[in-house]
Amino acid sequence: MREGTCAMERQVLARAAVRLLPFLGLLYVIAYIDRSNVGFAKLELQAELGVGATAFTLGQVFFFTAYALLEVPSNLMLHRVGAHRWIARILLTWGLVTIATTLVQSTWQFYAARFALGAAEAGFFPGVLYYLSRWFPGSHRGRAIGAFMLAAPVSFIVGNPVMGVLMDLDGAWGLDGWQWVFLATGIPAVLVAPLVLKLLPAGPENATWLSTDEKQWLAAALDADRAEGGGEGGDQPHHTLAVLRDRRVLTAAVFFLAFPLSTYGLSFWLPTIIDGFGELTTTQVGFVSAIPYVCVAAGLVVVPRLVARRDTPYLWTAAMLALTVAGFAVTALVGSPVIQMLGLCAAAVGGYAAQPAFWALIPRFLTGAAAAAGIAAVNAVGNLGGGFGPLGIAAVVDSTGSALTGLLFLLAVAVLGLLAVPLLRRALISGTPSRPATAAATAHERQSA
Repeated sequence: MREGTCAMERQVLARAAVRLLPFLGLLYVIAYIDRSNVGFAKLELQAELGVGATAFTLGQVFFFTAYALLEVPSNLMLHRVGAHRWIARILLTWGLVTIATTLVQSTWQFYAARFALGAAEAGFFPGVLYYLSRWFPGSHRGRAIGAFMLAAPVSFIVGNPVMGVLMDLDGAWGLDGWQWVFLATGIPAVLVAPLVLKLLPAGPENATWLSTDEKQWLAAALDADRAEGGGEGGDQPHHTLAVLRDRRVLTAAVFFLAFPLSTYGLSFWLPTIIDGFGELTTTQVGFVSAIPYVCVAAGLVVVPRLVARRDTPYLWTAAMLALTVAGFAVTALVGSPVIQMLGLCAAAVGGYAAQPAFWALIPRFLTGAAAAAGIAAVNAVGNLGGGFGPLGIAAVVDSTGSALTGLLFLLAVAVLGLLAVPLLRRALISGTPSRPATAAATAHERQSA
């Protein structure tokens, strides 16, 4: 009986992974390129607008403010109307806004475009995380999230060289290089939106590629997972918006700030830092800036598997934040471009590779609409760091004149995140006993720490 159950488990989850993760990953590649293209456009657009680094980077604050304000409403709407419909809407609107950004001619028009993009894109990432929680039980969820998040480094590996080439099209067809960047990165989102309606089932019960027995097995596995409460954290809030006052959600949200501060701060300034290495064309800057994300891709494959092996998410979260600290310190304090690239690679891996383990923790104590709201709330608060991380670097850069010294701001953020890991663990595992496997893993973590 057990052998049959294991065979069914492998069959159903493998089929779900093959059907869903590559397409969701493609959508995330498009999302990340649309979000990070401004880092390349900055190389020309900042001078064209006639503003300093801090004033230009304020556009990121507008983007993430709109993104944060609308995360929870967007995810609740996704839960109500269906992920396939809502994600298609998100793609269509953010693609149109990105294309329209080619028309900006003033600083305030640029800010308005960034705010509109944040509003359009709000809910995509937490929506996908919630969607995956409806397909993968807790023991498999971290690896599924890690596979999905592989799209982030892929977007930089592919997108950064492409954006460098687009910037070198400056003057073609009467468009500046930065206009080519926004135009070419907005079109794919518009084109792929109709495919979402066709390729994404609303849920497992709507999947034509699962048999009745497979659907029943998956429903039972997910129900059993929810019945265990994931072993982390006690009672679920009685109504959806009560999740916004849940101590575990608030703790996770504040803790998560460390990741977007680090990753978005790095991605936004990476082309500028590499441009300072020497005489490089924009295309060369694009290719060199893709190197750290090759390392990130490897980290997103390896680290979630190591976490799942003994269920040690907190231990690996701390280890990755320590790697981020070391990477930023080396990059900021050592003058050799080669050593600086190694530091940038380490910081990038640390900032990304721990996130699948972190995100797999939330559905351990929240389900249904509460999970949709909770994931969105954590992502909303955390992603404010996506705006203020680059802004913090910009303030240091404007005062010192060096992009490298701005990394000291991200170094401080990573240190605070590392120190906060024990607080996160205490907040999320308090309240109820852990399930047996998790209890053993927790004991292992204590010994390992």
